[in-house]
Amino acid sequence: MKEVTKEVYLKWYEDMLLWRKFEDKLAALYIQQKVRGFLHLYNGQEAVLAGALHAMDLTKDKMITAYRNHVQPIGMGVDPRNVMAELLGKATGTSKGMGGSMHIFSKEHRFYGGHGIVGGQIPVGAGLAFADKYFNTGGVTMTYFGDGAARQGSLHEAFNMAMLWKLPVVFIVENNGYAMGTSVERTANHTDIWKLGLGYEMPCGPVDGMNPVKVAEAMHEAIERARRGDGPTFLEMKTYRYRGHSMSDAQLYRSKEEVEEYKKIDPITQVLDVIMDQKYATAEEIEVIDQRVKDLVEECQKFAEESPYPDLQQLYDVVYAQEDYPFTPHKL
Repeated sequence: MKEVTKEVYLKWYEDMLLWRKFEDKLAALYIQQKVRGFLHLYNGQEAVLAGALHAMDLTKDKMITAYRNHVQPIGMGVDPRNVMAELLGKATGTSKGMGGSMHIFSKEHRFYGGHGIVGGQIPVGAGLAFADKYFNTGGVTMTYFGDGAARQGSLHEAFNMAMLWKLPVVFIVENNGYAMGTSVERTANHTDIWKLGLGYEMPCGPVDGMNPVKVAEAMHEAIERARRGDGPTFLEMKTYRYRGHSMSDAQLYRSKEEVEEYKKIDPITQVLDVIMDQKYATAEEIEVIDQRVKDLVEECQKFAEESPYPDLQQLYDVVYAQEDYPFTPHKL
């Protein structure tokens, strides 16, 4: 695995802080009704993404996930201004304002969503991996889903085919403890979700999803296995979300004390502690990073709010393309 250096820790800190503050800003905009529909935030789970990105090759690896999907494309290289514009339904958004919160996409940066159907992305991720194997690209697909989606039948179908064909895919369940408001303990008679891989003789195991180093180590091993042609791995990232399932979640199923207990192992704090203990940066240098993040988030908001809404004609421009039906040509 690539060495976890001073530079990596500083990047992790700045990236995770940006993702956290970016979503805090989205929460504020949602309350102002500038973000409509649903809004599922990632606060607390940032180490799962930071560690994975360290192990990935962003020139050829892909990522697909569910609808808690705002910061992943930013990590993959998408301009955060365009992501925020998409959430505000603006024409400068990643899907020209037509995808919204749950459907962020960037083919250019190999980020394939953003899927609203629970578990719907699992077989699609296996399909992306099939394409990589078929065309011999050397790429690996990171397929993420939540603990609730692990109970979907499509998971078993995808696991079976991925093992049968030795597809270059890493399946990752982000177990943040609750499927919407239902705890893991109430959805099955077993709580170790990673053990589902055993039924397919798929390499699998639990990972501390609050620590980016642990995530990076596990992801590196899984990605290298896939790249060698040895097939998939199933990892259970044990993590936690500080906010509700979505902004409309009253969180009556858990106590404030439980949330505060998990904040004691906050991934951003863990990384910052290492930076300060190892003297990788001074307090003044950390303040510079903090201000840079704050300025970027404000720039994203300004860009999104000042961007225009899509023109009405766009509704007709993206329906379909058909050579013998000239009335609604596909223009985008």
